[in-house]
Parts: sequence; C-alpha cells; structure tokens
Amino acid sequence: VQLQASGGGLVQAGGSLRLSCAASGRTFSSLAMGWFRQAPGKEREFVASITWSGGNIAYADSVKGRFAIARDNAKNTLYLQMNSLKPEDTAVYYCAESTFQAIQRLPTRYYYWGQGTLVTVSS
Repeated sequence: VQLQASGGGLVQAGGSLRLSCAASGRTFSSLAMGWFRQAPGKEREFVASITWSGGNIAYADSVKGRFAIARDNAKNTLYLQMNSLKPEDTAVYYCAESTFQAIQRLPTRYYYWGQGTLVTVSS
C-alpha cells in the first residue's frame, strides 16, 4: 500500500490544520493506523493512533485535547485535525499503517509509511 500525506503548511499559533493520508494500492486493512511527527534534530515521536473501527484511539499527552484522529475506511483516508497549534508542534508529520490491529505507540510497530507533510507553526 502507498500512503500519501497532505495538508501541511504554515499557520500561526492558535490556528488549525487538517492533515489527510490517502491510501492507494489496496483498501484499508483491519490494522491500526497512526500519525507520528519528527522535528529537526529530534527522534520521530508518536502523535495518535486509531483502530480500524475507530473504537479505540490514543493520543500523546502533548496533543491530547487539541488534536483528533479519524479514518474513513470507505475513502481509504486517515485524518488528523489539529487545533490550538503551538510552535512546538512544528515538525514533519507522517502517517503509517501498523502491523497490529490494536493501538500502537511505537514506530517499530508500523510497516507502511507516508512521505510526510511539513507543519510549521509561527509564534
């Protein structure tokens, strides 16, 4: 499967962005999906994860209450709604498909990755 992330850009602090991740090559499987981010000079970190049904969702503490992950299996698309953005949210955001059905927070539990989309939050 190929994953294509989009929706990044430059936004002022306090603003919002919605990222999308479109899958091609096959339909969404029954596996969990997630969003990660990587800021310059830092390791890739977990942002959010969602199961196939959407019944289970997990967020990093740093984004809880501000970000919302969702998926539309009929459209083979994963979303990340980001509100109340902060300068520390600046990073390249990656979508990924896990090799597990349950929520996963570790990058090593994901196999397919999108190419990333840059989010820059100015103060």
